[in-house]
Amino acid sequence: MLAYLVCQHITGYLAARPVEMGQKALKGMRSMPLIIVLCMMAESVGAQEAREGLSIAEKQPLAPTPPMGWMSWERFRCETDCNAHPNACINEELYIEMAKLLVEDGYLAAGYDQISIDDCWESKTRDATGRLRPNATRFPSGIKALGDTIHALGARFGIYSDMGTHTCGGYPGSQGHEQIDAQTFAEWGVDYLKLDGCYNNQEGYVTGYPKMGRALEGSGRNITYSCSWPAYLGTNETAKNFSEFRRAGCHLWRNWDDISNTWESIVSIIDHWGDYSKVLQESGGPNSWNDMDMLIIGNDHYGKVLPSDNARAQMAIWSVCASPLFMSNDLRTVTDEYRQILLNPEVIAVNQDPMGIPGVRATPKGDQEVWIRRLFDGSTAVALLNKRSKDAKTEISVDLRTLGVNVPDKAKVRDLFERVDLPEITKGQLTAVVPREGVTFVKVY
Repeated sequence: MLAYLVCQHITGYLAARPVEMGQKALKGMRSMPLIIVLCMMAESVGAQEAREGLSIAEKQPLAPTPPMGWMSWERFRCETDCNAHPNACINEELYIEMAKLLVEDGYLAAGYDQISIDDCWESKTRDATGRLRPNATRFPSGIKALGDTIHALGARFGIYSDMGTHTCGGYPGSQGHEQIDAQTFAEWGVDYLKLDGCYNNQEGYVTGYPKMGRALEGSGRNITYSCSWPAYLGTNETAKNFSEFRRAGCHLWRNWDDISNTWESIVSIIDHWGDYSKVLQESGGPNSWNDMDMLIIGNDHYGKVLPSDNARAQMAIWSVCASPLFMSNDLRTVTDEYRQILLNPEVIAVNQDPMGIPGVRATPKGDQEVWIRRLFDGSTAVALLNKRSKDAKTEISVDLRTLGVNVPDKAKVRDLFERVDLPEITKGQLTAVVPREGVTFVKVY
């Protein structure tokens, strides 16, 4: 099923880009003949059976590549005291200002096309008809007006709720209100729903997340569905039923712990993804993305900004793993150094690769690791990661062929962050000096 859908996505990508994918470009795609043959086989032998068994998410393929945008949670949390914190509270002014900066600073043009409200936007009670409503003081214009403003700027509009009796912040949840909430979100012009999992249990998730998926499908509006369901099922990714999440209509899902504004938090998430690389690669793909949580690049939460080497490491590994890229920072304070990391088109292209197959940690867990991802054009993205904090720099050498990377005897190398060509390598032997708590990120072809 997943192979068929990936093939449908690739052939659609090719059809939509006849100029980009001309004969000259196709000659450079060493893996394309096999891909095309496999796709033709999938179409001729099993297409009808696959269509009949499509999940809700597959019937509504709203996330063919990992979603990108801006989300408030890590930076602004549940700050509701606008008198004490007028520039950092959850209110309509915050989201409008972030939407404007998304456009003005080039993020929208780079692919970050969404502004997402997180928790604590609601009133503490539903209205007389049972509908969710915003806090009237902090959102006096209403949610629809906010969504209209964001749409007028050219961005998509995301919102938050919870598959429980309450949200994690203690506001009304969607359990038992799936139909009316989905309809309300559609009427407000919502494009994306993040559904958390506080104040519920595993039995409730099994019935509740599919209920919301069906309600969204029947709402009359295309709403991308982000489920936090897997994050509430423990650490062992091999024990999670990813097919069940797809059948529930989820286009992406949070798998594990929330990120915080520390290098240790980033490393813990990287280690988790590395430990479960195989199952996360197999379960991820178009409309089925494993979400590593928000980008904290340029984030000044708690009065600190992580070093740029940390930021490049997060951006690289999130891109190798095909994670959604949702910034959580104050766009008003992001400096040009961090903006260039977030806007790097060559790194974003790895994340958004149309083949949609996530990469993996290709070496054992350790202070130095190699992460690889096979790309649509036949090249391979390689991240040489140095997690050590003691030494200023560390040389990392690897024989890519021993890791299963098919490279010619003489291969070209492109530094993705610096956007420069490096000297060719011979017989897959790649060496780089990598900064501490940092990464060297290249494409080999």
